[in-house]
Amino acid sequence: MKKLFSIMAIAALVFAGTLTANASAVQTMPTSTQMLTTAATVSFIQDEEAAGEEAPKGWHQNLKQRFIEGGPGFMGIVLLCLILGLAIAIERIIYLNLSTTNTQKLAENVESALNSGGIEAAKEVCRNTKGPVASIYYQGLDRADESIEAAEKAVVAYGGVQMGQLEKNVSWISLFIALAPMLGFMGTVIGMILAFDKIEAAGDMNPSLVAGGIKVALLTTVFGLVVAIILQIFYNYIIAKIDSIVNSMEDASITLIDMLVDYKNKK
Repeated sequence: MKKLFSIMAIAALVFAGTLTANASAVQTMPTSTQMLTTAATVSFIQDEEAAGEEAPKGWHQNLKQRFIEGGPGFMGIVLLCLILGLAIAIERIIYLNLSTTNTQKLAENVESALNSGGIEAAKEVCRNTKGPVASIYYQGLDRADESIEAAEKAVVAYGGVQMGQLEKNVSWISLFIALAPMLGFMGTVIGMILAFDKIEAAGDMNPSLVAGGIKVALLTTVFGLVVAIILQIFYNYIIAKIDSIVNSMEDASITLIDMLVDYKNKK
């Protein structure tokens, strides 16, 4: 009996030890799982932050950041010059493209109408055609009954009027081209003055003290030059378009006078 009780006591002790070990393992597993989960979460967050830091910014974001760094004062005025200049340039480009006509075809139609139906038929063709060349033709034909000299004077006078309409508001674009870089240089000069004021107030030539002010000052110059370059491209295109239309008007005027002379001789 004593041996039996001894065996049963030893078995009970082994069973109790096993239960204690299992309970400790069960309590340890959640802690290990939590540690693994926390480590994975931290690693994921660090990877996301690294990816966010390594991702390059778009050009529009960099442009926006530089614009804000340049200051709202001069940068806003330079931006206003760009907006107004582009608005005028686009309006002029649309107007000039609508004013462009096939001068050779118009001259052939006018000559055909003049020979078949007379002055009124030729004027009707001009009324149904858009553009400054057709308007000049109409003014010349309207004075054709008086004399060739009167028709020539009307063509020259109305040609000057049409040229003025073609060049309307173009001087504003040239103003903005000159104004934008000057405003940028003014912002740079003012920024340098403020930077030297900081040096004088601090009493020490510390590069970090004035580096930010100098960078802001130079940004105004850069944006002013960029605006001037953009507007200069549009300005040159508009001037070239105006010159092309004016040359067509001059050729058409000579052709019209020749047609009127031939018409008068046939009569």
